[in-house]
Order: sequence, then structure tokens, then C-alpha cells
Amino acid sequence: MRNLFAIIAFLCLFPVAGQDQLEYQQPPEEILELVNAPLAPYVWLTDSGDYMVLLYRSAYKTIAELSQPELRLAGLRINPMTNTGSRTTFYNNLEIQVPGETTARPVSGLPEEPRLSDFSLSPDQEKLAMTHTTDSGAELWVVDLGSAMARKLTGPDLNANLRDVINWFGDSQSLLVKSLPADRKALIDRSEKVPSGPTIATNDGKKAQNRTYQDLIKNPDDAFNFEQLARSELRRVTLDGAVSDWLDAAMYRTISFSPDGNYVMVVTVEKPFSYLVPYSRFPSRTAIYTRQGDLVRTVLEVPLIEDLPKGFMAERTGMRDLSWRDDQPATLVYAEALDGGDPAVEVPFRDQVYTLEAPFDGPGKPLLKTRNRFSGITWGTDKMAIASDYWWNDRNTKTYLFNPSDPSEAPTLLFDRNYQDRYSDPGDFVTRRNEMNRQVLALDRNGRAFLLGDGYSEEGQFPFLDRMDLETAKTTRLYESRLQDRKETLIDYKPEKDELVVQIESPSDYPNYYSRSVVRRRGPEQLTFFENPFKSLQEVHKEVITYQREDGLELSGTLYLPVGYDPASGEKKPMILWAYPREFKDKNSASQNTQNPNEFTYPYWGSPIYWVARGYVVLDDAAFPIIGEGEEQPNDSFRKQLVANARAAIDAVDAMGYIDRDRVAVGGHSYGAFMVANLLSHSDLFAAGIARSGAYNRTLTPFGFQSEERNYWEAPEVYYTMSPFMHADKMKTPLLLIHGEADNNSGTYPMQSERYFNALKGLGATVRLVMLPRESHGYRAKESILHLLWEQDRWLEKYLKPGLADPAGKR
Repeated sequence: MRNLFAIIAFLCLFPVAGQDQLEYQQPPEEILELVNAPLAPYVWLTDSGDYMVLLYRSAYKTIAELSQPELRLAGLRINPMTNTGSRTTFYNNLEIQVPGETTARPVSGLPEEPRLSDFSLSPDQEKLAMTHTTDSGAELWVVDLGSAMARKLTGPDLNANLRDVINWFGDSQSLLVKSLPADRKALIDRSEKVPSGPTIATNDGKKAQNRTYQDLIKNPDDAFNFEQLARSELRRVTLDGAVSDWLDAAMYRTISFSPDGNYVMVVTVEKPFSYLVPYSRFPSRTAIYTRQGDLVRTVLEVPLIEDLPKGFMAERTGMRDLSWRDDQPATLVYAEALDGGDPAVEVPFRDQVYTLEAPFDGPGKPLLKTRNRFSGITWGTDKMAIASDYWWNDRNTKTYLFNPSDPSEAPTLLFDRNYQDRYSDPGDFVTRRNEMNRQVLALDRNGRAFLLGDGYSEEGQFPFLDRMDLETAKTTRLYESRLQDRKETLIDYKPEKDELVVQIESPSDYPNYYSRSVVRRRGPEQLTFFENPFKSLQEVHKEVITYQREDGLELSGTLYLPVGYDPASGEKKPMILWAYPREFKDKNSASQNTQNPNEFTYPYWGSPIYWVARGYVVLDDAAFPIIGEGEEQPNDSFRKQLVANARAAIDAVDAMGYIDRDRVAVGGHSYGAFMVANLLSHSDLFAAGIARSGAYNRTLTPFGFQSEERNYWEAPEVYYTMSPFMHADKMKTPLLLIHGEADNNSGTYPMQSERYFNALKGLGATVRLVMLPRESHGYRAKESILHLLWEQDRWLEKYLKPGLADPAGKR
């Protein structure tokens, strides 16, 4: 292997030169029209079925919003002026619609400029609580769904910094909220502080192989600020606005009422903090209180978690995954690892699941053991529940039917399958809301369960509703969607009403909600009436194409032809190929087609679909499987498979006669950007590339990345071979690099793009680096997104339509 450190040290000497200082730009009108299309509301259908809540928001933030004060601490991004997440998505309007009615009622009484979030539905399904964030803080508001009227309950004194800020008491007449403590101290501003000494981190010889987390605590001042921002007092607020103290100040993380409402499980963050991991792995304390706020028992104290065993399936020892049993008044459920939390230890069962009833003293009662790592339980009756587990290394998941009342009774194995095998997916069990407002298994009068499935198959996608006899595990198909020119998504089924809620869409019809009867075979009744906001794309030709890789593997992608293009013309167009690599442990799962040509054509900020309006063929979501079967890992042959995937895609569209294969660009975001850089370095298939927010030097993520479990010292050749930075001298294709200056994604530091650009520039490559101010891993500000689209359009016009574009990007 080459001397990596010498190369890195040499290339890091190059400064970023030849920089452009631009104002924010806007893309051409064809793209701008699509960007400015209004966003349809998010639809929240209450479990009772009595109301649909329509939540409206802007599709984008502004750069001014992203420029507000922000502290990045312990994996969080906090606005210290408002005590909310600085990247929170706010909604600006609410409407209430009764299913069956064609119009919605606007909610009256909302604040003048609503910035709404943290929505929480009351147990009786009649009221919706939320926060409204002002310039000085977050207020508590509540909407009466029946009257569609909103009112404010508190001033701007809520603390949403650790989330989970609103929880309803069981009577639906009062709420438990996190409020700012009276004794909060002023935050430390390090920009004006003279250091009093160095920051020191130590290790006592234990292995602590952690991912490269960002936004961590870096020094004692950060630790002080985090504690001040995390501390809250818990207060009870009634619907008439009366406020009373419930618990004194602490760093409250999560709050959960028991199903009967008589107990509250409270998790607090404790000290010491860490410079290596986010706050979710700081020490914690789990305690049970009465609904009056009296301590019943501390059930769990967890130390700092910095030194887990190696592997994605590693877990800490002791009680974990505490939750309430949904079909019992007040019973805790938790799991413990039987392998010491170490995936390398071979044991017949990985986890033991326990229950612990009120008053929560003594050891828990063993409930069942799972072959893989426990992942959850859907509760049904005293004698019937469904448990599931999974194991990442072989992609296996198992589903068990067991008797909660008799742990000695062996569970019945219902499903044992590869969770990446979408064709064999039996679906998800249907649940219902019980009398304690918890989701439990929906059963008919004969004790039979129901499953809703996506219905992917070799012939296409046909979503289904099955009924299962749990005694025999046999299923009966009650409904299967066979729409030919539309896509139907099954949302929920209420067997007691025989009501199946679905969403129906087509490439030109916006997704709308419908209700249909399965047993009575009544056709769909439309519930929402959203119009297509992207009229200019509604006639665009769209199809899912399938093709083969050179090793015979079946691949697929969604092909769009340009606006107004005549497929019979024989005209050769430029093409944009957009993809994201995914790892598999078997060829069967990797070859499955999960794309539906009848999906609504929806251009979002990161989509390449905009360019069908600019005369480009687009192959979107092209399949890029990376496979490693048996002992072989996918990344052992990453580059070879990557190039084979790309070549197969280009060959397939070229054979259809639509494209000039010498004018193909490849694009991707995050791991897709990593793919782009590798393809341009190790193939001659493309005329240009667009790589957004990627990581290009894997030695900077030495303890694993994406689906790679091995660390750098175990597989140095893999890390070296896969890193485009190490092969920057092979780049001969124009590459547009884009990165958010405030990227918080694990591993994709902004430095990754900056150093890669330095290397490419130093070696004479054609490259442009665009750093978007204030932007994180996904871009939010409209100014940033418009400029992003302008940059991408200029790059594509310049290198895929040479001679047709002027410097301003106009044809």
C-alpha cells in the first residue's frame, strides 16, 4: 500500500484557491416554476376516524432562519434564544376536516404568524396540543378539534431542547410539559473567553470504537452550556391555563405515561458527559413516578456508553428498551442481552425479554427468548402477542406468536426471512386503539389477525390485506390492489368497521386519501381532494425499466423522458443518472424491483426530475446493489460492482435509442456522492458528475461507515481502495462538489469535500466546490436550494450540451 499519511499530509498543504464570491442565484424559469409550486398539507387521520388534521407548511426555510443563533452540543442543534431545535420544521396553518366532507374548516384563534411543532393528540382524540415558537421561546397551545378553535395555555417558557416536550395526562384535561427552570444560569460565550487551560481526553485501555459523530461536546464550557440547556422543570398545565409544579429541575429526556395513566416513566440524562458520543449515550436514570409526581422506584441506572463491543448488533448489558405493555394497566417490558451484548459471542438465544408489574420491585418475570436481537412486541390479549427480532449480519428477521400468560409455552415461529427480500414480505400486523389509548393487535371476533403488505413481486406491486388464523398461521387474502394505471397504498384497516383507508395516485394525479369496504366490496370514497401542483410535468413519459448487469443480475430504474419529447423521433438526448448504492448479502434480494411507474411525479429539492423540463432524459433511483454473499462482504468488490451497475444502466437506455451515451452525467447525495466520485475515478462512462455532501476519504471514518463493520486496521485495503481521495490522480471528468457548511451527518464532515477539492485542484482536475452557508446534510433554505439548482443546471448545460450554453447558463 502507498504511504497514505505522506499523501494526506502533502495534499493538505494546498490552499483552496480560485474561489468565486457569488450572490445567491436562481435556476431557469422551467425549474423555478416547479420549485415554487405550493406544498400540499400533511394529513393526520385520528385513530377514532372522526377527524383529519391538515397541517400546512412552507417547503423551505429561509437563510435568515438558518442564521439564527445555534449551539451544537452532544449531537443536538439548539437555538438558545427559543429553547427549541434550531432545525425544527414548523407548520404555519391548520385545518380540520371530517371524513366524508369535501371541505376543511380553518382553525381559528391561531397566533398571528404560526410556527407550530411538537404536536400531541389527547387520549380522547378530541384535542391537539402543540408548541408555537416565538422570538423569545416556545408557548403551549391547544386546538379543540370539534370546534376548530385554538388557544394559548402558557407563555414562551417551554423547553424543547431535549424534545418530548408535551405529554397528556390520561384524563385529556391536563398536560405534563417541560418548562424552563427558574435557576438556569447564563450560558458561557467562548468567543469572548480567554482559555484557562487545555482540553484533555483520556482512556484507561478500554476499546471505544465509535462512529464519527458530529456536534459533540468538546470542552468543559460546552458541557456547562449543555447542562443548562437540557435542564427543565416538569409542570402540569390544565386546559384552563392553571400551572402547577410536578418535578424539580433535571435533564429530562423522555416521559411516558402508563396505559392506565397512573404512573409515569421518566428518563433523565446524568453525568459524566462525553466528548465521543451524543447525549443518547450519556449516563441515564429511569424512574417511575405516580401521576401526582411521587417517586415509586428507580428501575434503571445506565453508565456512560462509550465502549460497546464491535459490530452493528452490539448492545450494552443490563435492562434496555424499557416500555409499557400496551394491553396491561401498568407493566414494564424490557430486554437483556444473553451474549454480553457482543455479536461475536455464539449463543442459541441473543436476548431475554422480561415484564415487571407495578409496584416495580424485585426481578422481572421472564417472558420469552429471541434468536436474534429483540426489536419489539405487538400486544394482543393475555394469551396472544407478536414479537420480532432481527440480525443485521445475515439480514434475518423472525416473528413469533407467543402466550404472555405462560412463558413455558414455546413460541410459534410465524415468519423467518431475509428482511431485504421484499417479495416475501408478509406485511405488518394491523393494530387498533384499545380503551387505554394504546395500539394493540386488531383481531376479529374469531381471534384472527390482519396484515397490510406492500405487495412487491416480479409482476409488479400489488398491495394486499390478509387475514391470518393465528392457530394455523394460514392467511386468506381479503383484498389485493390490481389498479393498472394508478398506485394504491394501504394505510390502515379497521375490521370492526370494515374500513380500509388507502392512498391513490398516478404520475399526474396527486396522492389522495380514500376509504373503501373490503367485505362489503364498496368502492373507494374520496376523503381528500388535493390537486397536482406540477402541471408542466403531468404529460412527461415515465416508466420503470429493467435490465441486466454483466453477471446476469436483474436491475431496474425509473426512466423519465424530456417534456415534449417524441420517442419515435430518434433524437439522442443527454441523460442524468441518479443513484444511491445499497448493500445486500444475497443476489435474490438485490435483484428485486421495488419501483412503481404509477407513483406521482414529485420533484423535491434534491431530485434530478427538474431536468426533464430542460431537455434531459433522467434515470432516477437506478439500482446500484453491492453484494457480498457468504463470508465475502459487499465492500470487498465495491468498485467493480459500482462500475458494472453504471454500465448496465447506460447500456439499457442507450439500447432504447433515447440518449447520446457520450453525454451522460451521474449524480448522487451523501453515499451517492461517494459513488459518483468513485465512478468518475474508475470508469470513462460519464461526461460530468455532481456529488453532494459526500465523504471521500474513508481513513477519516476509521471505525466503520455506511454498512461497513470492519475498522480501518482490520481492512486497510478496503478503506484505501474505496476512497476517491486516494485516487484523485485518476480523476479526468468534470466534477461539481456541493456541501453544506454545517453538515451534521456522521462521517460527512464539510472537510471531506474541502480536502478532496484541494487534492483534485492540486492534481489538475476540472472541479468546482460550492459550500452552502448554514446548511446541514439536507438543505433547507430556499436561497440555498435555488442556488444549488442553478449550479447543477450550469454544470449540466456546460458539459452535456457543449456549445449550447453561455457563461450564465442560458441556452
